[in-house]
Amino acid sequence: MNSANYKTESQWLLAFIFLAAATSAAAKDRLSPDAWLERMSSAVASIDYEGTVIRRQNGEAQALKVVHKVVDGVVNEKVITQEGNGLEIIRIGNEVHCILPDKKSVLIEQWNDRSTLFSTLPSSDVSLGSEYDLSLVREERVAGRPAMLLAIRPHDSFRFGHRVWLDRETAFPLRTELVGNDGQLIEQFKFADINLESPISQQALAPSLDLENFTWYTEPARVETAEIQTNWVCDDLPPGFRVISTRHEQLPGADAPVTHIVYGDGLATVSVFIAENQEQEIARRSNVGASSSFSVEREDVQITAVGEVPAETVQRIASSMRLR
Repeated sequence: MNSANYKTESQWLLAFIFLAAATSAAAKDRLSPDAWLERMSSAVASIDYEGTVIRRQNGEAQALKVVHKVVDGVVNEKVITQEGNGLEIIRIGNEVHCILPDKKSVLIEQWNDRSTLFSTLPSSDVSLGSEYDLSLVREERVAGRPAMLLAIRPHDSFRFGHRVWLDRETAFPLRTELVGNDGQLIEQFKFADINLESPISQQALAPSLDLENFTWYTEPARVETAEIQTNWVCDDLPPGFRVISTRHEQLPGADAPVTHIVYGDGLATVSVFIAENQEQEIARRSNVGASSSFSVEREDVQITAVGEVPAETVQRIASSMRLR
C-alpha cells in the first residue's frame, strides 16, 4: 500500500469514527426524560464505581470516600467519612456494618435495600402523574464529565423538587439535589471525582481498620406482617397521595406492634406509625435534612408521620388521621 492510499484510508476511518460518535451523541440528545430515567436506574443497579462524594445537608458539607461493586446481583459498598469520627459503613446486600472507630464498636443493621447515597433518587418505574413536570434542562460538567441535567418540578408545596445530573455516556447520577418550593437547597450529593471504568477489587471493599478488638452489636430488625386491613384513614391527604401499604410492625424498643401505613404519590412517600400511648411527652415536629416528622395524640394513640417531604405535608397527614 502506498502512502497516498494509506493516508486516504486513514482519513476515511477518522471520518467514520467522528460520524459514529456524533450519531451516538445526537441519539442521546433525542432521548426523552423518561428514557434518561430508565437508563439511570439501569446504571445505578449495574455500574461499579469509586470516588469522592460531597454531601451537603443542614448547611454543612461532608466528604465521603465511596467504593461500590455489584457481585452476582448483590450490592457491595464501602463508605468512609473523611471528617469527624471516621465512620465507616460496609454494606453487603441488606446487611450493613456501621464501624465507629472512636468507640471501637460495630453496629449491624438491616437496611431493606435502602441506598447508602441515593435514598431520594427517583427510579424508572415512578408514576409522576399530574403532580410533577419532568424535563431535560441543559448539559453541564460534573466531576470532569459531561452530564445532562434532569429536573422534576412539583406543582404544589407538598413535595420537594429533584435535580439530577446524569453522566452523558452512562446515565449514572453524578449529582443529585432536593429542592424546596422556594428554590432552597435541601440536600445535595455531588461527586467531586469518580472512576467508572476501572475494575473494583474485592479487597477495596474490606474494612480499612483491624476490627479484632472491636465490640459488635446487632440492631433488632423490624418484624413485619402481611398486608392488613385498618380502620385508620387520612381525611385530608395532599393531592396525588394514596395508600401504598398497611402492615403491623414490631419496632425495636416498642412493647406492642404498631400500625404502619405508607402513603405515596409515585415519587415521595410518607410513613404513618400508629402506636399505643407511651405516657411520655412526644416531639411534635422535627426536621433532619430532607426528612420531616410530626406527631400528635389521638384516640389514646400516638400518631407519627415521617417522610422526605416538606414539614407541612407530614403535619397535614398526621393531624388528619382518624378512625372511621
